[in-house]
Amino acid sequence: MTQATSRTPDPAASASARPLPAVAREHRGWPVIGRSLEYARDPVGLFEKQWAAYGPVSPLRILGDPWVMLLGPDACATALTNPDKAFVNGPAWSYLVGPFFDRGLMLLDGEEHHVHRRIMQQAFTRPRLEGYAAAMHAPIARGLDAWRPGPGFPAYPALKELTLDVAAEIFMGGAESTDRAEMARVNAAFIDCVQSAAALVRRDLPGTRWRKGLRGREVVERFLRDYLPSRRARESDDLFSQLCHVESEEGERFSDDDVVNHMVFLMMAAHDTSTITLSTILELLGKHPAWRERCRAESLALGEAPTLAELDSLVSLDLVMKECLRLRAPVPVVVRRTVKETVVEGVRVPADRYVIVAPQFSHLMPSLWSDPTAFDPERFSPERREDRSHRFAWEPFGGGVHKCLGLFFAGAEVKAVMHQLLRRFDWSVDPAYVAPMNNHSLPFPADGQPVDLVHRTA
Repeated sequence: MTQATSRTPDPAASASARPLPAVAREHRGWPVIGRSLEYARDPVGLFEKQWAAYGPVSPLRILGDPWVMLLGPDACATALTNPDKAFVNGPAWSYLVGPFFDRGLMLLDGEEHHVHRRIMQQAFTRPRLEGYAAAMHAPIARGLDAWRPGPGFPAYPALKELTLDVAAEIFMGGAESTDRAEMARVNAAFIDCVQSAAALVRRDLPGTRWRKGLRGREVVERFLRDYLPSRRARESDDLFSQLCHVESEEGERFSDDDVVNHMVFLMMAAHDTSTITLSTILELLGKHPAWRERCRAESLALGEAPTLAELDSLVSLDLVMKECLRLRAPVPVVVRRTVKETVVEGVRVPADRYVIVAPQFSHLMPSLWSDPTAFDPERFSPERREDRSHRFAWEPFGGGVHKCLGLFFAGAEVKAVMHQLLRRFDWSVDPAYVAPMNNHSLPFPADGQPVDLVHRTA
């Protein structure tokens, strides 16, 4: 199979490219909202229909606007590597979540994005990641101490509360606050911000998701601005302080507004995506006890508070994590907007068009993966490395200049949580259980993902 490469735009290819087809009548969806609800019910089903009808570049309508969907690793690679600079992030993400995550790194483009990323990288160096990893163990232990195991334990909300606590500790040094009610308000505000991406009415009107998202942003921003002066006044190891003080090699630094905007986005990204990954791992290890015991054996061989290097040595857990990211990507699609006409896989994509890039579909393509819907972590082993079937076969963290800056932090957090879970608990999940996923924004199990959880006795 081919490996994707960064391709220089070819004028001859543009001249010979096919126009984007019109949306077939049977694929128009509902008036006004188009196929939004179809995506919310079954994203992968929609991807498969689009692929069967149109191939890698397909038209569709969402919320009254014409969109383009890119499917398969080659089409995704074109948008993510962006060789002719036709795709931008800001206008696309701003349409979905702009008021709630305004000027987060994902919403910036061009030189501005480059400068902000260059500064922020200084907060994610290996030595700083080692410090963050060391600081995770205490809040994880406190959170798990409060769990009350039993049949049908609601794993997803418990994990979400836990990852928010970890984010508050690592990103804000605990925020000098142990007020559970305050943290619950912040968590609810983040949920409102994320869920607003799927709002059908995108105005500040009573009773709308959009209004809830706007109020959620106000709650989170007030929370962060209250602590900003203390973080400016002293430098410490938490990420909030790091963003207040780090500078690039060129001497560039963040303003107060920059720090707050990046913190809002990073705290959302860190605890939402990690929660989804953890809940998937918990579900699939509950269904596959042999893998659970294999991972447990590696964790029991380490101490309670492993270093970053020791977390990296949890080979079986790493294979499981990668497989769970493949089967249920926390961010199944990313969005872009075209600023000029471009060609993707021989099809002309017009200027000023919203674009859905769907790595989740690539993760499940039979041409890239053996038995793609099966849970098979060994596919990532050195002997198989199915993820190398194509450079963009596996892209849960995106690609190109906007590839997730926190991917190594996220991996360390997931492993640190699972390490303690494996040492403390046994759990099982009915093999016939199918998580009822809510896909209105980032996917999560709408039933709270019940697991049968017990304390380990040996």
